[in-house]
Amino acid sequence: MKAMVPKGPSMNEMLRQAQKMQEDMQNKQAELEAKEYDVSAGGGVIKIKINGKREILSIDLAPEIVDPDDIDTLNDIIVAGVNEAIKKVNADADEEMKKVTGPLGGMPGMF
Repeated sequence: MKAMVPKGPSMNEMLRQAQKMQEDMQNKQAELEAKEYDVSAGGGVIKIKINGKREILSIDLAPEIVDPDDIDTLNDIIVAGVNEAIKKVNADADEEMKKVTGPLGGMPGMF
């Protein structure tokens, strides 16, 4: 008596699903790159606009943070603001891509 093996999706069906997922990921990537994010840091003394390509579009500094005798603090606030902006874009991209890839999203290099 031959054991019954449950039949899964065919190789062609799996390839179609992979192609669809890849197309969905490309579409989502284009959508994410077109987005713009507004981020503030340092208690609101710096406001940064960044796009989904992680390009800084603008930086606005509150006048009170510009002290010619304390350039180090200004530098630190700008760095913190830019890093916060990049984190926000990355977190949004990760969340949106997981919606497309489902459980495969945790497998680096899969797509």
